[in-house]
Amino acid sequence: MHETENDILKRVRKIEIKTRGLSNEIFAGKYHTAFRGRGMSFSEVREYRAGDDVRDIDWNVTARSRKPHIKVYEEERELTMMLVVDVSGSRLFGTTEYLKQNVITEIAAVLAFSAAQNNDKVGCILFSDRIEKFIPPKKGRSHILTIIRELIGFRPQSVGTSLAEPVRFLTNVNKKRCTTFILSDFMDSSSDQRALDDALKIARGKHDLVGIRIYDPRETELPDVGIVELQDAETGRKVWVDTSSRAVREHYARSWEERSTRIDATLKHNRVDTAMIPTDGDYVTELIKLFKQR
Repeated sequence: MHETENDILKRVRKIEIKTRGLSNEIFAGKYHTAFRGRGMSFSEVREYRAGDDVRDIDWNVTARSRKPHIKVYEEERELTMMLVVDVSGSRLFGTTEYLKQNVITEIAAVLAFSAAQNNDKVGCILFSDRIEKFIPPKKGRSHILTIIRELIGFRPQSVGTSLAEPVRFLTNVNKKRCTTFILSDFMDSSSDQRALDDALKIARGKHDLVGIRIYDPRETELPDVGIVELQDAETGRKVWVDTSSRAVREHYARSWEERSTRIDATLKHNRVDTAMIPTDGDYVTELIKLFKQR
């Protein structure tokens, strides 16, 4: 049953109250610290002083002069956050209290309000195996509520997933450097790992990319509940599975592990910081951990 416009607006308001509070209390400062320098332009090089951030050391100048030197940045007037959000069929899967879509929407809202606290612009790319919708970056509460409303009520044209598509689109549409969060289960139905690798390589040279992988615990292992029918949300393919068979359960768990390892390798290879968040987990803790790593 499709939600009415009134139902959607009520959910937008509910999510705003929850996530705005979180971003005000917890994330605004941490977000700014974690992405400090990512939206800054290079100004000059000077000698290192006690208390300077060692991550800013310019190793080439340090080697030439034989004295530690650091890069000094000037903060750009406007920073931009892009939310690249998966709206494919698999986002509607969930065996816990929340669907993947619910968790993705809440995290996107927390990040958007955190950016707003820093007076940053926020934009959004919704994707399946194509670009479904592009919301150009803007400031302000009403703009963020528009993004949340789309995340709740949007009905995509396609159910498949191609991660390379939105990453390529991001590179083409955003000429200025921005912090980009890719919110997805990273279950790419295109199976073209090379295309994703190439797209990330180009985008990474221009933007600050962060991957947030949302998964349902049931995707990692099957319970022993006898014979059940499983359906792929993106292809529609149905298959009967005997979950009482240990070999079947082990094969299922191994397939998840292999796919997960491939995704991790691709993201790591392209230096994309990543957080893995289960639908029954505490995304607040995971986001704070991610910010602290940076």
